[in-house]
Amino acid sequence: MLPGRGRDGRANGLARILGTRTAWTPVGDGEFFCPGCGGDRNYQRLTGHRRLTLLGVPVLPRGASAPVVECAACRRHYGTDALDHPTTVRFSGMLRDAVHTVALAVLCAGGACARASLDAATAAVRAAGFEDCTEDQLAALVHALASDTGSASGEASCAGLAIELHEALDPLAPHLAQVGRESILLQGARIALADGPYTPVERDVLATVGAALTIGADEVSRVLEAARTPS
Repeated sequence: MLPGRGRDGRANGLARILGTRTAWTPVGDGEFFCPGCGGDRNYQRLTGHRRLTLLGVPVLPRGASAPVVECAACRRHYGTDALDHPTTVRFSGMLRDAVHTVALAVLCAGGACARASLDAATAAVRAAGFEDCTEDQLAALVHALASDTGSASGEASCAGLAIELHEALDPLAPHLAQVGRESILLQGARIALADGPYTPVERDVLATVGAALTIGADEVSRVLEAARTPS
């Protein structure tokens, strides 16, 4: 017999006699983005209780296990923090709403809603998923926002949109890579530049967009300068 083989054998034998088993109980279900499958899947939320087993038979409770999420497709278990990641459908909706809000904020900052800016904003919003968006619809929204605040120039209305910018961008930012966050800012910058150089109000709005997307001030300046270069 090789050295140590006896001890290993005894350890394996003990493991077959004594062990721990977890009994899982479903407490909820839904749809989530499964990191193992790489797509949207159904899930069950499970709570568990561990028991000491003797010859495979549960004999003594060993306490509760941390709750888990079980994918209905791959059957893998994940921590409940997996539910923090939006599904593909929800992520697409968050991205679409973010671009739409940024476009409106920049148009409000411009005030006059020049045709070139409206064209650039409409193209960005359509590309994000609002395929039926028109220039007239965006112009009507900007005018309605200005009327609500009693502002003809758009300064007060875009100030009010700062809250909406954070509401749309704050939840999205953690799920975007740096290049994705900069892309949203770049689209806003190009809308602002479509009718001429940045105005002070447009710069303020774009700075708010950058802050909501957790982009540093230096990087915001770099993106705004890069937007001057035709794509």
